[in-house]
Amino acid sequence: MMAERAPLPYDHLRRVPAFEVVSDDLADGGVLPGTHVYESGNLSPHLRWSGAPEGTASYAVTCFDPDAPTCSGWWHWLLVDIPAGVTELPRGAGSGDMKGLPEGAFHGRNDYGTFDFGGAAPPPGPPHRYVFAVHALGVASTELTPDQTAAIFSGTVNHHALARAVLTVEYGV
Repeated sequence: MMAERAPLPYDHLRRVPAFEVVSDDLADGGVLPGTHVYESGNLSPHLRWSGAPEGTASYAVTCFDPDAPTCSGWWHWLLVDIPAGVTELPRGAGSGDMKGLPEGAFHGRNDYGTFDFGGAAPPPGPPHRYVFAVHALGVASTELTPDQTAAIFSGTVNHHALARAVLTVEYGV
């Protein structure tokens, strides 16, 4: 019998409307390409979104692995304060330095301890799910600082979320 999987990160939070996110690199329900794996590229994927509600003042982008062998999953990407006029991030925008980020946007510390996108690196076993989410926020600034914890980033983003677009892929070794 297969072990029960962890719930998806937004299953037990306040419900918000959905909007659309697509990617030139990822297909919802598909397999994460090697380019976005920690050991073989580690590039953040291209993301493009549309249909956010009126009142959206900024966006946040996150990537979370609920299947990580920890008590709290694994945060791969925490990006906030993306201006409301931005609706696309190119491949690699969240990787390495902040040169590819929109003005004013910044990374929080992921669970690798770095301030960027950290690609998939699951232990051997069943595939893990990687939940990429674009959050439409009702505030222009989250008033977060990069050194705050992923839990504070997540709580703040979810508190200010007007709507959310989600794309989930799998990867395993």
